[in-house]
Amino acid sequence: MPQIPEKIHELTVGQVSARSGAAVSALHFYESKGLISSRRTPGNQRRYSRDTLRRVAFVRAAQRVGIPLATIREALARLPEERTPTREDWARLSEAWRSELDERIRQLNRLRDHLTDCIGCGCLSLDTCVLSNPDDVFGEQRAGSRLLSEGR
Repeated sequence: MPQIPEKIHELTVGQVSARSGAAVSALHFYESKGLISSRRTPGNQRRYSRDTLRRVAFVRAAQRVGIPLATIREALARLPEERTPTREDWARLSEAWRSELDERIRQLNRLRDHLTDCIGCGCLSLDTCVLSNPDDVFGEQRAGSRLLSEGR
């Protein structure tokens, strides 16, 4: 991994990539989504401040646990003066994301539990299959075509 002299306060996209483990294309993508920012040199090259490394680490950690990029961007935008996320910021945000992740885990567990039943019967019936027709509230009342005709 390349060492950066202490006197250098800006990094090239290659240096950020090497130190963060994120591909250059990922860094460009993050920038296009407003997750990180750079300035342009007179030669039109990107230069990133050193705190970009922490922002990239924050983004990648949040992505690993399944947080959408739009949610990550909103979280970073709420930081005062667009500062680098701290350990306390991560703790606060991860606590807020916990209920969303718990719900996803419940949904995946339910899917897993019903997967064997569905493959075992092979019917994929829209009337009874919880995989093809999950949480079918209206299906318990009557068939879908009647709902369409009543809505007109």
